[in-house]
Amino acid sequence: MADDGQTTDTNGTTAPWNVEAVLATIPGGPPETDSSSPVPFFHMLERLKTTKREGWRRFGIVHGESIADHMYRMSLICMFAPPSLASKINIPHCSKMALVHDMAEALVGDITPVDGVPKTEKNRRENMTMDYFTKSLLGKVNGGTTGQELKDIWQEYEDGETMESKFVHDVDKLDLVLQMVEYEKARDHKLDLGEFSWVAGRIVLDEVKVWAREILKEREEFWAGKEHTNFYDATQPDAKLLSQKLEYYGDKEEGKVEKP
Repeated sequence: MADDGQTTDTNGTTAPWNVEAVLATIPGGPPETDSSSPVPFFHMLERLKTTKREGWRRFGIVHGESIADHMYRMSLICMFAPPSLASKINIPHCSKMALVHDMAEALVGDITPVDGVPKTEKNRRENMTMDYFTKSLLGKVNGGTTGQELKDIWQEYEDGETMESKFVHDVDKLDLVLQMVEYEKARDHKLDLGEFSWVAGRIVLDEVKVWAREILKEREEFWAGKEHTNFYDATQPDAKLLSQKLEYYGDKEEGKVEKP
């Protein structure tokens, strides 16, 4: 699959990325469509357990977290919203959103800002995939209501307008910062993942900023004066890279993490 959104078929010709081309690569063939059973969809979810988060691979972490790993912890984090925030949002809905927000990556894969895929193309692929999941696989399950709920929750996250979606967007970033620190600790100062810490600066809600500050403080204590990329270095990438990052992670509002 090329970065320009093209796929190459067996004859060597190119065509825009499509769901069918990815399904054709699944061992044993694609799942049954238009079934009244959710089991074919259950099988598709296995791909979220085995597809790795790509950002870490650039740093040699080939056996890192999967997409499902990421979404599971996010879902649990949502349950810990402080009272000042919990009183304003639907916590169970947030946990659902955390479990759904990256579902399309089961077929699309984890596209990162450095992959060269335009955000519009990424959105096209994800929309096609969610339509396939919710209509072709789940359209006849429970009258299609569960599939439609999944699509609605996913779209709410993409739109980023509701308080719940803003919280889940923040938790998405928080989980990345948590994982960054955990990988650094596991490699005992031999791996500097500080370039990812800039994401903490895009967190919007005060309650999540508190957690982010704690994690960044923990990271600075871990490095304890050893040379490393800190949050403030990471918030000043070159103009092109910053543009790519903001396109992928730039939400409806600016966020800033105060100095720990």
